[in-house]
Amino acid sequence: MNRSKLISNLIEKNKFLSKNDVEDSVSLMLGTVSDTLAQGGRVELRGFGSFSTRKRNRRISRNPKTGKSILVQEKKHPYFRASKRLKEALNN
Repeated sequence: MNRSKLISNLIEKNKFLSKNDVEDSVSLMLGTVSDTLAQGGRVELRGFGSFSTRKRNRRISRNPKTGKSILVQEKKHPYFRASKRLKEALNN
């Protein structure tokens, strides 16, 4: 599901909300999650899962096209861990 499909589904299930209200709410929520992760924080949505960041250490890698070794700098990447309830819902 992409962002526009999510917004469409929310509008269908909440007829009392305008399209602009739903779009603004989704943008605000996703922006807040992104900002929190960028600042090194953690976001937990009970019953769904938690978002955090993990650090990837600096390493030597290879360019797959040329085979030449390159240095990849240390960086953070997003990490999601599903809640127990989400895992159960997927497997039932």
